[in-house]
Amino acid sequence: MSANKIANTQSRALRTITILLLSIVAFTGVAFAIGATTFKLGLDLQGGTSVTLQPRIESGANGSVTSESIDQAVAIIRQRVNSLGVAESEVAAQGTGANRQIVISVPGETGRRIVDLVGQTAELRFRPVLVEGAPNATSVSTDPASLPAGVTPELSAQFASLDCSLPQNRQGASGGNETQAVVSCDRGGIAKYILAPAEVLGKQVTQATSLIDPQGASGWYVTLDFDGEGTSKFGAMTSRLTSLPAPQNQAAIVLDGLVYSAPRINEAINTGTAQITGNFSQADAQDLANVLKYGALPLAFDRGEVQQVSPTLGAEQLRGGLIAGILGLLLVFIYSITYYRGLGVVSVSSLLVATIMTLLSFLLLGEWIGFTLTLAGIAGAIVAIGITADSFIVYFERVRDEIREGKSIKSAVETGWIRARRTVVVADVVSMIAAIMLYFFAVGGVRGFAFTLGLTTIIDLIVVFFFTKPLVTYLAKFSFFNEGHSLSGFSAKSTGLVKSSTENLEAK
Repeated sequence: MSANKIANTQSRALRTITILLLSIVAFTGVAFAIGATTFKLGLDLQGGTSVTLQPRIESGANGSVTSESIDQAVAIIRQRVNSLGVAESEVAAQGTGANRQIVISVPGETGRRIVDLVGQTAELRFRPVLVEGAPNATSVSTDPASLPAGVTPELSAQFASLDCSLPQNRQGASGGNETQAVVSCDRGGIAKYILAPAEVLGKQVTQATSLIDPQGASGWYVTLDFDGEGTSKFGAMTSRLTSLPAPQNQAAIVLDGLVYSAPRINEAINTGTAQITGNFSQADAQDLANVLKYGALPLAFDRGEVQQVSPTLGAEQLRGGLIAGILGLLLVFIYSITYYRGLGVVSVSSLLVATIMTLLSFLLLGEWIGFTLTLAGIAGAIVAIGITADSFIVYFERVRDEIREGKSIKSAVETGWIRARRTVVVADVVSMIAAIMLYFFAVGGVRGFAFTLGLTTIIDLIVVFFFTKPLVTYLAKFSFFNEGHSLSGFSAKSTGLVKSSTENLEAK
């Protein structure tokens, strides 16, 4: 390799290192600017909430609890949790047959709210209103003999006995048989209703979105989009209700047995959309849209044991993980300095840069996508120390091979890189494939390990290509390295061109 080409390569190397370090400084500034200064920790490190959901077996419906329905419920609950941006949560089924339960574990202080949300059955039904009354009304009308059409004496008795002003009567449950009339409370306890059989079901909803009224009149609300069947049925229902007197001209939107709103229908709605209003906060509207978006659970559940996981044990695990990581780094540092001498400084510098980039990534991803650090994630980061060190070793040994073949140190640094980078890339690609497979086919903590392993593998490639190799290229311009000083790592003894005194004695 010509002297001019080597000089140009060394100049580019310095620019590359400078750009990388400035990028790290810039992202550090971004982290401080957006307040990403602390790590978000998972359930095993910071504590959280764990709850067990027990399938509710209705009388005469023993066969309704099946492995398939439990698995479907797990999938829906997991989708709901993921849609809320809750990282490192765990949703899993335990037990067998009718005794299977669903265990949900959510990290952080918001765990209880999320557990309340994801266990919601989310049976959405649109029912015409037959009777509307005060929350503690004791009769349908002053004349029991003249009940409205569709209201039986049994329904009238249920209506009279239900006191919707009591919070325990507004907990929500199964919405009842969709083909039968029901008595239901308003979710806020301001009214109670007798409702006709459902005419439009939640399974006919294709999309649910939370929005805010730009004029502020309605506040937050949820819009629904229906499929073809739902559009047709909703249009037919609203068309029929417009000609009826109050309150029969109202359509109740019922979720898990509670009336969220019962708007008056003034005209037929054939657009395939509807709105749910009800003095929602932003969080309420977003939560409602999320549970409706992924459909109703195939089973109703009773909440079993709710546990608050203490962060005390997590703090000890975190401390142990950090100690293990620091010890791992120190051992690699000692080995690198002992075996590679001056080149060991390159290894140490590269590992420090990789560590800073990894920690910075944890902070930024925690803020941007809700990434949480778990004990499994820490294990993935510790494993990455070995992956990163292996990349350095491959490169350094290739350079030594080139020197043994008679090339100058400056030339060996470049030709050795050409031979080493393929090996480094292939090894990291294998690690990435393993991480991707684990992430998509595993659940719980294993996914945290896989994500961290994949992230640190990418960081390894960045560090090796944009810091380690350029740094070796730049250092090769100094006589300490290019003349093969005994402590440089490129000496004749280090590269094997000259046998050590011990080897000479053994040869004799």
